[in-house]
Amino acid sequence: MTRIGVTGHMNITRDSVPAIYREIVRILSATGDPAGLVGVSCIARGADSVFAQAVLDVGGRLEVVLPSRSYRERKVKPDHAEVFDGLIARAAIVRVMDFDDAGREAYEAANEAVVGTCDQLIAVWDGQPSEQGGTGTVVELARAKGVPVDIVWPPDAARG
Repeated sequence: MTRIGVTGHMNITRDSVPAIYREIVRILSATGDPAGLVGVSCIARGADSVFAQAVLDVGGRLEVVLPSRSYRERKVKPDHAEVFDGLIARAAIVRVMDFDDAGREAYEAANEAVVGTCDQLIAVWDGQPSEQGGTGTVVELARAKGVPVDIVWPPDAARG
């Protein structure tokens, strides 16, 4: 079994999605047997959801990590709700961090749960430094733990 987690920007542009999706599928497909693939994602808008869909599309299992009990109600915007709900419905496992509300501690716990349970991390990242808990700090966390990181940022990718 191969467990691959994801971190990435929430604000990738719509035009960036196809190239990012293709690169994620390429990395996931290189693991071999899709029946042994588990993708771990917080399914936030942007990179996390693109990754989660790619995992399902290649035949892997999706494991979702939610930062808090109220995440769906308080953080998922109406324009992402249908995608979020669809991914939750197809997830093999949904794990919820022990926080009532999503905040810095909850996000850091979710990031730790993703990184701490995967063999590899895909980072949809433009390489720019980030605030605490952002994509760059999750990449640093993974590297510090010895988790291999694949950076995905195709030449035409952009943030909106």
